[in-house]
Amino acid sequence: MAKRFGSAFSPDTNRSGADRSDRNQTSPHSADRRGPQISRHARVDPVGIGANLMLLPPGLLVVLSVFSDPSGLGFGLAAAGVWTSAAYLLREGLRAEAAFAHRRIARRPALPRKILAALFCGLGSSLAATASDAALTATAIYGVAAMALHLVAFGLDPLRNKSGEGLDDFQRDRVSRAVDDAEAYLAAMTEAAERTRDREVETRVQAFQDVARDLFRTVENDPRDLVGARRYLTVYLMGARDATLKFADLAGHGTDLQARRVFLDLLTDLEQNFAARTRKLLQDDRTDLTVEIDVLRDRLQREGLHLDRS
Repeated sequence: MAKRFGSAFSPDTNRSGADRSDRNQTSPHSADRRGPQISRHARVDPVGIGANLMLLPPGLLVVLSVFSDPSGLGFGLAAAGVWTSAAYLLREGLRAEAAFAHRRIARRPALPRKILAALFCGLGSSLAATASDAALTATAIYGVAAMALHLVAFGLDPLRNKSGEGLDDFQRDRVSRAVDDAEAYLAAMTEAAERTRDREVETRVQAFQDVARDLFRTVENDPRDLVGARRYLTVYLMGARDATLKFADLAGHGTDLQARRVFLDLLTDLEQNFAARTRKLLQDDRTDLTVEIDVLRDRLQREGLHLDRS
């Protein structure tokens, strides 16, 4: 998504020079001093040119249907509406598939949007053929061909859940639900931060989200860590979301330097606490591994075998 570029001497229509000076002096994460930041977890929008072009046929069909008879106009507009729905489902399906692929543990999408998009594409093609007075057999052929080509071009939705090795369905679903809820809190924070139209706030929220997602990935790698991280994935993230929403509401009524400073300090505290929790979980994992190795060595020694400790 495009963002306005800024630096220490860039004009800022939303804030005075004194505000920018205060921001540079008080915030260790000043976006103006560091320049535009790229999220470590940033991903390219999976909706490419192919999916965008799917919006072109409905528009052309609407234009052509205007010059048809009443029957052709009705079927043409219906086909355009179905094709538009197919294009929307395809875009959402591609985004859901990308999110599924990015996660180590994930549930398959509850709604197979790409498959539904293919069905809608086929139905729309049949309606468009009917609008041109094609025979029943021809409309069926057009519909099946369009559906098949759509599936070949864009593929199927993920049809199986993704889980790590050695995880049962209960562990997988528990971790997947927790991370899904946590991602929803982060999405709400992003929307609220964008409403402030404050470049530094958006950058700081993004930086906190990077640290939070490091914790998510740690939990996904070892679901046993969910017990130690559950408070962070629920209570703390819910509080961060609510604080961001309230600050966005205040920012909409004008600049409040004190509220802004308090909010940025809160983000700093959250970022440090989430990073510390991630380090603690990783340290515990290394400790568990060391214990398991020692136990294995003791057992092998009792069996008369020895491992080289070098």
